[in-house]
Amino acid sequence: MRKIYKMAGIACLGLLLSTINSKAQTVSDFENLTLAPNSFWDGGDLSGIHSNSLFSSSFTSGDVIFPNVFDTTFGMPGIWGQGFAYSNMTDSVTSGFGNLHSARTASGVNGSSNYVVGVKDAFNGVEPVIHLTGAAVNNTVSGVYITNGTYAANSMRDGDAFAKKFGGATGNDPDWFKLTIWGFHINLPPDSIEFYLADYRFTNNAQDYIVTNWQWIDLTSLGLVDSIMFVLSSSDNGAFGMNTPPYFCLDNFNDQSVSINELEKDNLHFTSYPNPVKDNVYIDLDANIRNISIIDVTGKTVLSENNLKAGIHHFDLSNIKNGVYFIKAIADNNIKIEKIIKE
Repeated sequence: MRKIYKMAGIACLGLLLSTINSKAQTVSDFENLTLAPNSFWDGGDLSGIHSNSLFSSSFTSGDVIFPNVFDTTFGMPGIWGQGFAYSNMTDSVTSGFGNLHSARTASGVNGSSNYVVGVKDAFNGVEPVIHLTGAAVNNTVSGVYITNGTYAANSMRDGDAFAKKFGGATGNDPDWFKLTIWGFHINLPPDSIEFYLADYRFTNNAQDYIVTNWQWIDLTSLGLVDSIMFVLSSSDNGAFGMNTPPYFCLDNFNDQSVSINELEKDNLHFTSYPNPVKDNVYIDLDANIRNISIIDVTGKTVLSENNLKAGIHHFDLSNIKNGVYFIKAIADNNIKIEKIIKE
């Protein structure tokens, strides 16, 4: 079953299970990788195995191998064209192709130095894949922090020579940039989780967003895995494929220290009932929030209320079709998503 996460939907049970199933595993935080200040490694030193004009290499952090391919087909200086690079670049401002290796956050998780940048090989359609080793292989992993790179974030915000400005001239274009995370195991069918790095499909444009901070994605629902593939897709496509820059950033893969208490610092909590729901859903808010929306699987907002006080609120779903929907709550810069089923 496919799971959909808008920003960082958190499954508390999954976090508890991950602590049990993978406590012997080691987090991939990339601080073991040596870099000069404000620099990166992307295979451009040609240290990889040479095949024609491609140099294949990899690096390891925690219990994960991150492949890298550097391409010199068109001569030097060449280009990092597939897989992963590691970086401590801090440029969250400069737009364009010259700033491939910076996270929009300007640092790793919690202000750490190193993080990883992943790229889709847009010419050959090859998605980046990581391979688990040690205690992580054939086990459940806890999750990963994800954010946009500066190049992709600014391109979506402003548009550039290759890609459109998300929302278009009016702000009403239903644009999106999505990361689908696939978990694989040799003896089990694959499963996936979807995470929107940007989403402009909302009826209310004030809800549109581009991710510019680190967001935790719970991966425990993928089950036992031995490799994970990161698939990028966008609403902005042309004759040669995706126009949106095919880059994303990750950090602290399989971090076992991400606890429920830490996530609850966001101070955004609600409960909804019943689920499944026939006609009426009740949402119990712990605090005042800016907006509650009911969203269908296409991203369309079917119901929305602003400036809600703490307490129980009633939403009438009798006039909407049966199916899967998402309750989205927004308070300050925090967003929480819960899935409901309308019967």
